Amino acid sequence: MKFFEKFNSQQLLYIAILAALGLATKPIITPLVHLISTPLMVPGGSLAGGFYMMWLVLAAALVKKPGAAFLVGFVQSIAVLSLGYFGNHGFVSVISYSLPGLAVEIVAFFWKNKTDLFFHVFSCILSNITGAIVVTIVIMRLAFIPLMISLVAASISGIVGGIISYKILKKLITYDLVRN
Repeated sequence: MKFFEKFNSQQLLYIAILAALGLATKPIITPLVHLISTPLMVPGGSLAGGFYMMWLVLAAALVKKPGAAFLVGFVQSIAVLSLGYFGNHGFVSVISYSLPGLAVEIVAFFWKNKTDLFFHVFSCILSNITGAIVVTIVIMRLAFIPLMISLVAASISGIVGGIISYKILKKLITYDLVRN
């Protein structure tokens, strides 16, 4: 496959590890966030999303090749479908996991410096909003006001996730685990 030829084995390993980390953090973070979101009647996935969308942004910053963030989301969607957990969204999972990766790819295409804090924050916000839109419109079918509340929650979570992604990247660079 010609698409995969542009990635070396180390970059594919980063993609696989980041996809696994995204899937691993979801069942830990989501119940904790539901403790806050349920009484406020805010969709928990929107509020928790920034904490697992950050791995998509980190993929774009680490691999620095087009398609890395999308691949992380796509690998996650295939894992979710094949393992059959994280809800019963069915094939919509391919869309709800892959489109946020595509959103990061669009930002990465126009943003030169992938180690910039604003790249991480903006990418994470956009990817989380993208995922929230897919789930709230296609699956939950929320009305306008709850949809807007969900998108605000997704933005706030995206800011936090982007900052964490940036801090992780800076630590990896500081300890010479990745090249800048």
